[in-house]
Amino acid sequence: MLAGLPFEGWQVGLILLAGVWAGLINTIVGSGTLVTFPVLVTMGVPPVTASMSNAMGLIAGNVTGAWHYRHELKGVERTLLKLVPFSVVGGVIGAALLLRLPEAVFGYAAPVLIVVALLFVIFQPRLQALVRRRKEEQAEAAAAAARTRGETPPRRLDPDRAPQPVSLYALVFLAGVYGGYFVAAQGVLLLGILGVFLFASLQAANAVKVVLVALVNIVAAVSYVLFALDRINWWVVLLIAVSSTVGSWAGAKIGRRLSPVVLRTVIVVLGVVALVNLVSRLL
Repeated sequence: MLAGLPFEGWQVGLILLAGVWAGLINTIVGSGTLVTFPVLVTMGVPPVTASMSNAMGLIAGNVTGAWHYRHELKGVERTLLKLVPFSVVGGVIGAALLLRLPEAVFGYAAPVLIVVALLFVIFQPRLQALVRRRKEEQAEAAAAAARTRGETPPRRLDPDRAPQPVSLYALVFLAGVYGGYFVAAQGVLLLGILGVFLFASLQAANAVKVVLVALVNIVAAVSYVLFALDRINWWVVLLIAVSSTVGSWAGAKIGRRLSPVVLRTVIVVLGVVALVNLVSRLL
């Protein structure tokens, strides 16, 4: 065991590698938690502690991603501000559920949530295709409406002027609850919701997603520090924060050259490992 660390040297190396890979994956396809969470659980970290510490460690990468996408938020600023309270309140409720419910409940819920997260990852290409078609339909509808009024069709969607459906706010709230309780794949879930229900381009929807995910994780982290400080493994937070930031930088620089199919395969394999590990504990 390394001095001051609750892990052996090879375990530290594996956690760092998982953090780098998670940061890279989050930059490209999302769901990096399904890389780090299984590794932490396998290393003997209790599931709730692993989930909380991992979420806190990934915040640096979340904030970096939100800053990187700030230019894509042009034209959706007011819409984002309207969505933020729903996402934040959902995150607070999700974090409260994680802190208040017995750890045994998380033990039963985590396998189910991992299955849900894996399904989102597996079907992400189809989800993206659906979102793309939806954006094209919205653009065509806006152009047709403009021509009907005798106006020049807009070159881009204007979500800040268009009324957003009530279902968008309700689903963003539920995604916040999910993210506050269980971090994995909330970005994929949010992108699906925003892509279908938000009247905006796909790039704008992705930028809104990145900001909302960062806010949910920050709110959850503050809740953990205030009400569950003793359940946080700060070594895990440090290792994941450093390695995932490096991974996020690598993803922005070279990660897009890697095959998304390979990345998703890694996510699914490690997610299944976590699933088997958690289910074996229950049995």
